[in-house]
Amino acid sequence: MKKYTKNICLILFTIICTNSFGVGQMSGKPSPTREPEGAMSKKPDSVKRALNEIKTREEFDSMARVYHQDTPFALPHAMFVIDRRSKNKIFYVNSQKYRFHKDFLLANYLVARGEDVFTPIYISENRRFIVGTVAFQKPVEKFTFELWEGDLASTDLINLAYETINKSFFEEVAYKPNSTRQDGASENLGIKRISADEISKNQEYLALNVGKAVGRIHIIEKLDDTVEIGDNEIVILKELPISLPPVRGIIVAKPSTPLSHINILAKGWGIPNVYIKDADKLFKELDTFWVSFEATLTEPKIKRANTEQLKEIPVRKKWSRLQI
Repeated sequence: MKKYTKNICLILFTIICTNSFGVGQMSGKPSPTREPEGAMSKKPDSVKRALNEIKTREEFDSMARVYHQDTPFALPHAMFVIDRRSKNKIFYVNSQKYRFHKDFLLANYLVARGEDVFTPIYISENRRFIVGTVAFQKPVEKFTFELWEGDLASTDLINLAYETINKSFFEEVAYKPNSTRQDGASENLGIKRISADEISKNQEYLALNVGKAVGRIHIIEKLDDTVEIGDNEIVILKELPISLPPVRGIIVAKPSTPLSHINILAKGWGIPNVYIKDADKLFKELDTFWVSFEATLTEPKIKRANTEQLKEIPVRKKWSRLQI
């Protein structure tokens, strides 16, 4: 019961703190729904809203958006929606045209405007829609599909998604669990799986969102309701949470999917966001110190902030995860 209550608190916090589902951000905070410049083409490759089958790599690319295009870190990915009410009809969404699943659902009258979108597609077991993302993972040269890390999809729903996608895709698509719960729910299904660790096993650094920031280092072993976070902080996270208040920068110490909710928020906020192996240990001596942080595609640049940089830092509030 205690674990269930904690999950509900996290879910409620995510709904309140993000614009992803049509709820307002806190006043003065950048919106996570704002697409970073250059992240998506201004004109989609295809006029089609979605495809019900992907027969070739060219068809996938026509629906997919790509961050860091034409670099070794490119990640082509396209959203999918499975409509269980329509005999498990699948839509491979034109993700250059629509940024979120809800945008596609609303635009195509699959849900009514003003209707709750979050609970029916991420929480309910007897849900109408299963939604996620298909991506081409360059490090392993394979396609994977994944669900939002906070999705409470049951074993049956994960299996249904796996079967539906692999019946309508030109190449085998493995399942990539994004949470301990999803890993456990799919462990005995007998389906092809690929973990984030497998994809990133030879990587010690990955730029999830490039950028520059000046902020105070805050190393967080485990993010819970007792942890206070200032929006002038650069947080180093030992474990990736499903939600986070606005901050100056994000460093994760364990491999992270570029398609996670936290990384989508970072792109919308326009802040540097990287994976650095064992970052919590590497930067232990910098904890609580002010630093300049630059995330490039090839390396991170972190050093103590100078006097001039500190003078430009405005006074900011500190607030806990559940203070709204």
